[in-house]
Amino acid sequence: MTTPLYIDVHILQDLPPSNINRDDNGTPKQAVYGGVTRLRVSSQSWKRATRKQFADRLAKEQQGVRTRRLTALLTRELEERGIDTERAVAAVTASLGELKITGGKKDAETSYLLFCSRGQVAAIADQLVAALGETDDPAAAGKTVKAGDILKDGHSLDVALFGRMVADVTDLNVDAATQVAHAISTHAAPTQFDYFTAVDDLQEKGEPGAGMIGTVEYGSATMYRFATVGLHQLADNLADEDAAVDGVLEFVRAFTTSMPTGHQNSFAARTRPALVAVVVRTDQPVSLVSAFESPVRGRETGMMAGSQVVLAGLYSAETERWGDRPELVVASYQAAGDSADALERAFGPSVGFDELLVRVGDGLRSVGASR
Repeated sequence: MTTPLYIDVHILQDLPPSNINRDDNGTPKQAVYGGVTRLRVSSQSWKRATRKQFADRLAKEQQGVRTRRLTALLTRELEERGIDTERAVAAVTASLGELKITGGKKDAETSYLLFCSRGQVAAIADQLVAALGETDDPAAAGKTVKAGDILKDGHSLDVALFGRMVADVTDLNVDAATQVAHAISTHAAPTQFDYFTAVDDLQEKGEPGAGMIGTVEYGSATMYRFATVGLHQLADNLADEDAAVDGVLEFVRAFTTSMPTGHQNSFAARTRPALVAVVVRTDQPVSLVSAFESPVRGRETGMMAGSQVVLAGLYSAETERWGDRPELVVASYQAAGDSADALERAFGPSVGFDELLVRVGDGLRSVGASR
């Protein structure tokens, strides 16, 4: 697929008191936008949560692994195939030599995190086992297996979506098919502090004091989340247009339903989006974050209602101003307050989330077939 096709995903989601993504001081991440401080969740945090969500639906060989311990991973694969550790390490080290990966022992680490497909790891292991059967010299066997060549094809969905950069071996770079924005609150969102005490269960009766005291910083907000997928790039990375469409649907599902895990045991901040809108475009990805440059103000109907109204208003106005003709607009939402009319004018009537995925899939296949 050479014609650009972008799938924009817009999400509004309430985040209750929580600290799902914190900085080095333990403070919920923040950003100044529109002159006020917003709650922020980094793109890296939500991308990882999305990748972890894939594990629930995709077979292991269809998933990726990002690690500095590729030597150990491959050695373990060879051991499981009956190769003794010493020969396995020697063969793996020789095969990975061109990747400039430190070798010589099972627990050697790379100087960088390498993102690769589990299927690629298995393919390298299979070829190493075959090569080891042809010679008694494990290093010589390893050199016949070009791990770098294997890593260039057969990418898992997450590698194809999020890409890979290897500064030392640029031939292994994979252009990302997905861009994910930092999620920010639609309004000003100062952080707060939770003061807590913990009681020692074995403390003597009448003994004063707590076993532990401390504070946890947290925030709460209505968040705007945005991501876009280039179907043309994903099809190129996967070398399969049908698989690319399926991959878009898996991404939309996982991105929508995933949640970063920071401090979840303390806050249980597990919510679902109030609005998911998917817009398929042929010109360029377009975030709607500008709807919130002027922060939403509190009102009786709440921040979500105000956020839905201004998001729908900006989308409608900008579509008319720029003369946009999207290939597809479909949304699933629970209207808050008086936002129902504005949402329906902008995105059409709400459908169930499963129906949204069906319509996106059908729309992408229809557009692809007509181009």
